[in-house]
Formats: sequence, C-alpha cells, structure tokens
Amino acid sequence: MKYQSIIAAAFTVAVLGCSSETQQTSDAEIPYYGEFTELIIEDDGTESIDTTYRKLDNFAFINQDSQVVTAADFKGKIRVADFFFTSCPTICPDMKKQMMRIYQRFEDNDRIALLSHSIDTRNDSVPVLKKYADKMNISSSKWHLVTGDKKNIYNAAEQHMVPAQRDEKAPGGYLHSGQFILIDGNHHIRGYYDGVKPKEVDQLMNDMERLLQEK
Repeated sequence: MKYQSIIAAAFTVAVLGCSSETQQTSDAEIPYYGEFTELIIEDDGTESIDTTYRKLDNFAFINQDSQVVTAADFKGKIRVADFFFTSCPTICPDMKKQMMRIYQRFEDNDRIALLSHSIDTRNDSVPVLKKYADKMNISSSKWHLVTGDKKNIYNAAEQHMVPAQRDEKAPGGYLHSGQFILIDGNHHIRGYYDGVKPKEVDQLMNDMERLLQEK
C-alpha cells in the first residue's frame, strides 16, 4: 500500500487591477502552471516524486445565447479565459479590445475558443451579455460571454488562480485581474498575460500558435 503526502501546492499568478508582471515565454518551452508535487513512499521505503498539474475541466455556465457551456466544449481546443463585467469603468474595455484582436486573428480556426466570465452575476444577465456581444459583433461559436451562480463564478476565478471579488470601494464595485489565461486542449494552464498590454497579447497569440503545433 502506498503512502502519499502533498508537499507542494499550486503556484499562483494573481494580480488586482490593471497591472501585472507576467513571465513571458519567448521561444522557451511553454510552461505548465498550478503544479502539485507529491512524495510517494512505497511499502519498502522507496521514495519518488509525482508531479501533476491543475486541470480546469469541471464547470458549467450559460453564455450570451442561453447555451450551456461546459469543459467538454473545449476538449482538444486552446482557449483564452478572462474575468470581467460589462459595466466595468476601468480595465475591461481595454481588455476587450485586446481580446478582439485574438478573436479576429483566430476567427476561422475551430481549435481556438475564448471564454469571458462575468463576475457581476447580479447585473450581467444573459440579455445583458447578449447586448454586449452584439455591440462587439462577436459570435458565441468562438467567444463565450458567460454567467452563472455567483459561487461557481468565483470558484472558477480561484481555480484559474486569479482574484475576483466584490468591493464597494473599487471603481464599478469589483476588483479583478486583468490577466488573460492560456489553457491548452487538455485543460492545463499554460500562461498568464496582461490583457491591457498589446505586447503581452502579441506574446499570447504567438504562444497560441505554438500550442497549436503541440501533439
């Protein structure tokens, strides 16, 4: 019988507001984030290390077209996720401009999908998200704007290892990350990029192209 004890938890990249220090991958190997390391001790005393990575494969939300969106919809696809709210007066408009660049570049690639979670579950109803999507002229076949139960949305932010919280003192009433999160076709986190910085979004799109070549 094996005895296992967790000796290292997930590495977290998390920022509040509109600035961040993001590790650029450049031409190096695209890393995995959310590493868990376990010490495994066999009955004979032999020790070994087993490393696994966080998987974002357990969720269900509703998009702007009233469709249920689950992890199964992204199996085998590279996705970019973020957290926003439609009435955000600070970083969200700039984030959406940068996400639109990704949308337009990969619009015809069915292996790419975008997933934006609204953290304002009180006001960002499906009709509100639909109006927002129509204003941007985007299709839910490529870019999902989703809402859901408040607890599940905030749990999703935690699973993505980025902050999102209600704060009456913050502009618009919320504090959240401006990060774009790159997730591969096996639901592993592969990168964090500042969603208001064009150069970091350039790097993100470059890394997306590289992930498309991974087996």
